[in-house]
Amino acid sequence: MFQGRKLVIATKHRKEEVIAPLLEEALQVKCFVNEGFDTDILGTFSGEVERKEDPISTARQKCLMAMEASDCDLGIASEGSFGAHPSAFFASADDEFLIFIDKKNNLEIVARELSMETNFNGQEITSLKELIEFAKEAQFPSHALILRRSKDDTTDIIKGITNDVQLQEAFEQLSTISNKVYVETDMRAMHNPSRMKVIEAATKKIIKKIQTACPKCNMPGFDITEIKKGLPCDLCSQPTNSILSHLSMCKHCSFTKEEFYPNDKQTEDPMYCDFCNP
Repeated sequence: MFQGRKLVIATKHRKEEVIAPLLEEALQVKCFVNEGFDTDILGTFSGEVERKEDPISTARQKCLMAMEASDCDLGIASEGSFGAHPSAFFASADDEFLIFIDKKNNLEIVARELSMETNFNGQEITSLKELIEFAKEAQFPSHALILRRSKDDTTDIIKGITNDVQLQEAFEQLSTISNKVYVETDMRAMHNPSRMKVIEAATKKIIKKIQTACPKCNMPGFDITEIKKGLPCDLCSQPTNSILSHLSMCKHCSFTKEEFYPNDKQTEDPMYCDFCNP
């Protein structure tokens, strides 16, 4: 279905470095990047352009625009978000969505990778000493930094700082116009190796989905659409909050399949039972 076809990767931040080798090996496609397509028009992490849609909608729009601009019917795009982890609120998280679109076969497959392996951070500073301490925590210089006059100011902003000389010069430049300077991690993929690893993990996940065919119609993307809880307690047999089954469905023929006991156990320990251990 994909062998020998061209696939456009919608990026201007060198994401193809981790996405292309994996896709080319797994799907036998020929990946390329449209250098003239500017993904920043849909939003920037540093705030110059506000992202108006949710991550999946933005990734879809990015992918379709790159496909149209490249006259290509096969494409992939990613969109990341950074902030507090949805369950571990004390930690920052990188939430990456990857979307694969095949217009020829009417396919759309989405994968998500949520990771706490991120250096995402920002801080207001007043001295070079504070800046150096922040830089060390942010894994500088392997991970780039951004300096600006204040957190919400996009008029005086210096991005892609990757060495000590640039860092000191940027700080001195901004210090002449403001008593305080805001430093933050540069979350663009080519300046953030930690994010590249998360995008790589998302790519592996979406390849696995693409390679999972529907048992009935054999179309790619047969995927879990619902997780059912209710694994019975080993002691009292009452349903627990542990996973009982996975429900998978094909988007093309609507064939559904329920897989019971996906975690290779048919009962749950009573310590996780609300009846035995309220």
